[in-house]
Amino acid sequence: MSARHWTESYGNIPTEIDPDRYRSVLDLIDEAITKYADAPAFKAFGKILSYNDVDRLSQAFAAYLQGTLGVKKGDRIALMMPNVLSFPIAMLGILRVGAVQVNVNPLYTARELTHQLNDAGVKVIVLHTSALATLAEIKAATGVASIVSVDLGDAKPRDEASAPANPEIDPRLGAVVSLTDAIAQGTQGSFKKVPLSGSDLIFLQYTGGTTGVSKGAALSHRNLVANIEQYKAFMPEAIVSGAESLVTAIPVYHIFALTMSLAYFSVGALNWLVANPRDMDGFVDTIRQARPTIFVGVNSLYAGLVQHPKISEVDWSRLKLAVGGGAAVVGATSQRWQQITGNFIREGYGLSETSPVVSFNPAYIQAFTGTTGLPMPSTDIKLLDDQDLEVSLGEAGEICVKGPQVMRGYWQQPQANATAFTNDGYFRTGDIGVFDEKGFLKIVDRKKDMIIVSGFNVFPNEIEAVAASCPGVVECACIGVPDEKSGESVQLFVVKTSSSALTEKTVLDHCRSQLTGYKIPRRVRFMESLPKSTVGKILRRELRDLQ
Repeated sequence: MSARHWTESYGNIPTEIDPDRYRSVLDLIDEAITKYADAPAFKAFGKILSYNDVDRLSQAFAAYLQGTLGVKKGDRIALMMPNVLSFPIAMLGILRVGAVQVNVNPLYTARELTHQLNDAGVKVIVLHTSALATLAEIKAATGVASIVSVDLGDAKPRDEASAPANPEIDPRLGAVVSLTDAIAQGTQGSFKKVPLSGSDLIFLQYTGGTTGVSKGAALSHRNLVANIEQYKAFMPEAIVSGAESLVTAIPVYHIFALTMSLAYFSVGALNWLVANPRDMDGFVDTIRQARPTIFVGVNSLYAGLVQHPKISEVDWSRLKLAVGGGAAVVGATSQRWQQITGNFIREGYGLSETSPVVSFNPAYIQAFTGTTGLPMPSTDIKLLDDQDLEVSLGEAGEICVKGPQVMRGYWQQPQANATAFTNDGYFRTGDIGVFDEKGFLKIVDRKKDMIIVSGFNVFPNEIEAVAASCPGVVECACIGVPDEKSGESVQLFVVKTSSSALTEKTVLDHCRSQLTGYKIPRRVRFMESLPKSTVGKILRRELRDLQ
């Protein structure tokens, strides 16, 4: 197969970008703040933060981190909150001091949170008050020394704060400082600028592993700058300076929403943050107010919106791009979305390890393709067979990626890194794809047994390890099954002891106590035995055939 044969389909898209256009993401952000100082940057719960507000508040928080907590360049700080105004303030404060942001799902259970905090070596955590109870359970088993809490009023001046008072603090947590107080203290101090380069880490983005233990994709400033520049080069019509408005309902701790938010911040866009998209009435009302030019979602989000009775009342006249990623977009969902909005869902492909965008459908495509589009500029992709030989055009192979957006490796995982990359430096995605003659990439299967639920990676080994610890379970296995709403859901197969009165509810309650919501099996099926190979390996493919 000819090298980069997809560039023949680029049209006006440049084949290369400059991943060093900015020394760091912070330089990109500061340029935007200077250019769009008084423009609105973020809106949520009726409150707007201008670009100047984000700058002023984040500098104060950075001064607090430096002066009061003694945070130094390279320290890891966990950020554990939904899409609220405090997120960009805290994030930019963390970036200003040169720390590495560890993005954490605020719905994590105690077990999941313990692993991530300890693996990253987190000393400071900034989290929403709703997660304080979980942290209290495990703080003593971690290295966390400082806690900053966030509620819905923490991005507002004191005289405007209308959120309810913080809940009573669990004594196991020790001292907890609110973000409002941290910013107030920082305002009294001074912030010393920290030099940053493209090679410095910006995020640890945790993703599942085949062993069931999540690993931190170590993303650098250069990785993020590169992916933002790649997107801008690919979709210039959809990222116009000072002209964009987007609604962000995907969690910003997810790399897909995070990178898109940074890209649009860099061009002066107004970003409407949605903390709880499950409140569909409130979600649709936000869209109605925003009249977005850009909408970013996963298939399950779109599927829910097209079913809402009031979605057709939204004025979609400004919408020019609907982005779908995180999981496969279903053609029927795109069709219904286009009937309502006039825009099909333009699908892309990416991973946490690639910051995240690898491929996308270019602007000249005028209909849903069922593919993930063309590789980004400055990106090489090889499709390899089981012997690491490149397959012929039209044949399926594992998607292996090289480019400036690809992570340097997993955090403190030398053994995993040795197998995650080919000998010539291509990252093995574990996904199986096919290129057509024009260079459009279609995902056809997954080499790994990963399940994707609403854009989130779920690895069977983790679910099975938790379920197997339930009294009465002899052995178990899980697979992903099609789900109209979430793309896939988890189905668990269980063999129980002969004397056990184990029920589906008992197993699900056990899983619920240790797993985040999207990982919990949707259904439990009891079996006399599980299909196995001659060496005793459970054959998940045969379980799939039972569906």
